[in-house]
Amino acid sequence: MSWLSSLPFSWQTIALLIASNVFMTIAWYGHLKNLATAPWYIAALISWGIALFEYLLQVPANRIGYQQAGFSVAQLKIMQEVITLTIFVPFAVFYLNEPIKLDYLWAGLCMVGAVYFIFRSA
Repeated sequence: MSWLSSLPFSWQTIALLIASNVFMTIAWYGHLKNLATAPWYIAALISWGIALFEYLLQVPANRIGYQQAGFSVAQLKIMQEVITLTIFVPFAVFYLNEPIKLDYLWAGLCMVGAVYFIFRSA
């Protein structure tokens, strides 16, 4: 991942948060389609294994973001939530075949507001 270390710290944080969120979305919701008939504890163990990769990306992302990029904990959390919604909506619509709803737009606008308020004093 030498390309990652050549990025500014803020972009390293964002890239790692995006990658970690892909893993976490799969861990949390992928079993609904792939393991629908498996016992819940099998789905939980497989999800837990997938989530390990999420933590291997999430922890460095938060450390780089907080220690090197200078983000506050609140800024990191809001970034994570925006990325979560950005990853989750396409996953739900295209992978889980959930209908797209206008509520996704409203939720996205609320997140834009959250980003504005958490970063306006930065």
